[in-house]
Amino acid sequence: MNTAGNLASVVAVCKKAEPGLPKQVVDAIQLVENYGVAGDYHAGEFVRHRYLANKDPNKPNLRQVLLVDTSMFAAIAGKGIRLAPGMMGENIIIEGMSVMTLPIGSRLEIADALLEVTEIRNPCLQLNEMHPRLLKAVAYKVDSKVQRNAGMMARVLKGGTVKPGDAVSVQK
Repeated sequence: MNTAGNLASVVAVCKKAEPGLPKQVVDAIQLVENYGVAGDYHAGEFVRHRYLANKDPNKPNLRQVLLVDTSMFAAIAGKGIRLAPGMMGENIIIEGMSVMTLPIGSRLEIADALLEVTEIRNPCLQLNEMHPRLLKAVAYKVDSKVQRNAGMMARVLKGGTVKPGDAVSVQK
């Protein structure tokens, strides 16, 4: 099930062992249950986001995988900012599904893996390292309410290998 009514699929996967942007596009990523993307800085049993880890390093990691979709890149391009895969720090880019419309708790099947959407990504100033206006392009006010269009965080419920071309579906 997706908002476009078409089959959704993975178009790119990214990871990076060190903190910072961009993440590198790779041929495939290995998702590890209750851990995240093998070889990615944000993987781990406990929170890895630097700000959150400084507050409480023993908090469970519910931000293991960052999901974005191709419509986000199109929306950002409409604001005059061209991005390549990995520049938003994403792990999985999906085409044919609006990830920002997925309710928290949604479960996504990707190949043999199963992910659970845990939260809307709250983007940070680090995005401006990719383009000086990127943060404002993905976090902006509409009727005095902040809108975010920077992806959804997920945790890995069942591991597996994910690569471009893999089907993505919302579990019913």
